[in-house]
Amino acid sequence: MKVALDIHRILMLKNKIYNYLSIEIIKSFITILLTFTAIAWTVRAVSFLELMIDDGFSAYIYFKYSLLNISAILTRFVPLSFLLALVISISKFERQNELLILWTTGLNKIKITNVFFIVAGFVTLFQIILAVIINPLSLNKSRALLGETKNKQINSILKTNDFSDNFEGVTFYINSKNENGEMINIFIKDKSGTFATLGMGSDAVGSKNSTIYAKKGYIKNDKLVLFDGVIQTLNEKKELRNVNFKQTDLAISNFSTRTIKQPKIQETSTMDLVNCFLKKDKESDVLNCSFKNDKREVLETISRRTSMPLFIPLIAAIASFLLIYKKESKSSYLKKYFIFIIAFVILIFSEISLKLTGLSIFNFYMFLSSPLVLSLICYFILIKTMLHENKI
Repeated sequence: MKVALDIHRILMLKNKIYNYLSIEIIKSFITILLTFTAIAWTVRAVSFLELMIDDGFSAYIYFKYSLLNISAILTRFVPLSFLLALVISISKFERQNELLILWTTGLNKIKITNVFFIVAGFVTLFQIILAVIINPLSLNKSRALLGETKNKQINSILKTNDFSDNFEGVTFYINSKNENGEMINIFIKDKSGTFATLGMGSDAVGSKNSTIYAKKGYIKNDKLVLFDGVIQTLNEKKELRNVNFKQTDLAISNFSTRTIKQPKIQETSTMDLVNCFLKKDKESDVLNCSFKNDKREVLETISRRTSMPLFIPLIAAIASFLLIYKKESKSSYLKKYFIFIIAFVILIFSEISLKLTGLSIFNFYMFLSSPLVLSLICYFILIKTMLHENKI
């Protein structure tokens, strides 16, 4: 009975040690990942400032759009953060003699390696969920946000003594602004046909070339109110027609910025990409596949989402080689850097070889299976080395 209790206590102690190691690795991983993400997101958010400066979107839309891009940034740093978390955690355990204590108490290195693989499995699942489901959804929502939001900050992007072509097919020129915020001497060149029918009726149907001049104007209730001006329109017969006005209102909702509102391939759901790739051209037309003519990019995107996370267990296998080197070894310090460099090079190589996956379905399957095969090879080498080390 006493022996059974002792065995039970030893098992509980070992489980606590395994849990402690797992928690320490996860804590380091989360800290590093959030740090990298915060830095990259800050840099990216600066580039998003053009949404307010050039395109006239509100600060609320800017921050919401920036926040929706965080998950995509976070996903790119998952493998590197996990590699750093493993190397840093193992080095810390070794520096504090925790590993030495574990070995002297009879803990199995193979089981420690298995702990690394279990943690790697959860991290892999985390990245797959982000890449396959969350990222396309959040990025698509961010793009839809720009498409559905009416441009209400037009006054902020209309600068004096400057030609503004931020709107699609429409060019503005403002001579000056007075103390009341009113715009003086306004010139508008419209090539989109948005204002061609103003005051012209059916005579301007089909025309997409008009010029508006006004002595004064201001923004009110989502409208551009112009005073004392003229609308000049070139009709289909190449005839110029002029209409003078005392006051006219232009709806701001008619203005469309040059911001891309059509979802890009990285903003398309994984299921839609798979369907577009597998279906034939006629079937793709029914599915409304905008990327049917670029199946290489589609396959590459699918590969990035589904295959890149599989390199995380390989990273765990490579980092586990740190366990078989003793602290007393003079070359152990250099071997840490060597193992880190090998894992880092593999991550770089995976990014480079990812470009080749779009060339053929064979390349896709090769890229998909390579991290799994290499992980198994490394794992068996680890087991063999650790078993041999135990016999010495």
